[in-house]
Amino acid sequence: MAANMKAVKLRIKSVQSTMQITKAMELVASSKLRKAKERADTCRPYFQELYRTLQDIARGNTEFYSRYARESTNEKYCYVVIAGDRGLAGGYNSNLFKCLEAAAEGKEYMVLPIGKKSVEYFKNRGVECVTEQFSEIAEISVADCFEIANLLCREFQKGKFGHVELCYTKFVSMLSQQPDVFPVLPLVDIAKECEETREQKIIRNLIVYEPNGVEVFNAIVPEYMAGLIYGSVCESVASELAARRTAMEAATGNAEEMIEKLNLYYNRARQASITQEITEIVGGAEGI
Repeated sequence: MAANMKAVKLRIKSVQSTMQITKAMELVASSKLRKAKERADTCRPYFQELYRTLQDIARGNTEFYSRYARESTNEKYCYVVIAGDRGLAGGYNSNLFKCLEAAAEGKEYMVLPIGKKSVEYFKNRGVECVTEQFSEIAEISVADCFEIANLLCREFQKGKFGHVELCYTKFVSMLSQQPDVFPVLPLVDIAKECEETREQKIIRNLIVYEPNGVEVFNAIVPEYMAGLIYGSVCESVASELAARRTAMEAATGNAEEMIEKLNLYYNRARQASITQEITEIVGGAEGI
């Protein structure tokens, strides 16, 4: 009985130590989450405004023929996959990869991984990578996003792939994060809108672009992509922190519940041990 009580006591101490770690991680994630959420909210208007600018250029030119807005005949895809650097975030990374696998099913594709978990995942599966230079999402800056965008645009123009899609986790709320895959290139929606505008014959060249509208459009596309990637990185970081906070909060709650059960078991064992000792003493006294 004494040995059993000692084992329970050691188990309680072990769970208490784990609970301290999970509680500390929860507090750290909570403190970082507010800044990450503010950063994600702040960067959204930037690429939204760039997208509206691209639409205005396409609509305002009667001879619009940018390669970025033309339907591609190359069926190879490039996915920019933004995952986390660490685990202990519930199903954050696994849900993202499941979403990607569903979107890429039956397609020939390559990836540009961002985040350590993303690099490890595709390395283990032997998927072709454009580059592994951006393996840590914690160190991704705006300049890195511009470098990624320019690299993708160069490879797209060379014909290495015909479609670029972005896979990241959308921050919905503190308790909800939604993995998503959406197309970036080619900008076929803009091309379709341009064709509809031409058919309606309401187009007017009211703005003069130097040297021409197509050149300006092609110069803005990498800027738009960089803003889009940076916004997705911010959303993903906020989502990862929110998922880690939720997971650590649940782990802390489970540890508290386990400690309560172990304490109850320990007290029962202790009470049984005391009762047994009293019974032995009384029995010995009666025998004398």
